[in-house]
Amino acid sequence: QVQLVASGGGSVEAGGSLRLVCESSGYTRSTYCMGWFRQAPGKEREGVATIDTDGSVSLADSVEGRFTISKDNTKNTLYLQMNSLRPEDTALYYCAAEFLWVGACHNRQPYEYTYWARGTQVTVSE
Repeated sequence: QVQLVASGGGSVEAGGSLRLVCESSGYTRSTYCMGWFRQAPGKEREGVATIDTDGSVSLADSVEGRFTISKDNTKNTLYLQMNSLRPEDTALYYCAAEFLWVGACHNRQPYEYTYWARGTQVTVSE
């Protein structure tokens, strides 16, 4: 059973940085997609960034140039480096994983992911 544990959230002022970490285990296949999603109060969960087995990445327009997604395959750990944070980035952030063939990872909806970590809160003040 795949298990994901997210950490690294916190409270920062606008312009600050945070790094989210998602530790994972239990993979039974070698090809899988991982991603970060977020959900603000009263809003739907939205995709932030995804990374495919081959290392290709996709970022939401709202975070392009500010956030970076990466993973360490030796540790089965996913990262989200968030720079130049804005108040509108305030949300509960989740990491997720799904077994998908290479090339099918990006631009998928949250409901298409099976495995989720509990969220980690990111709060950005003015």
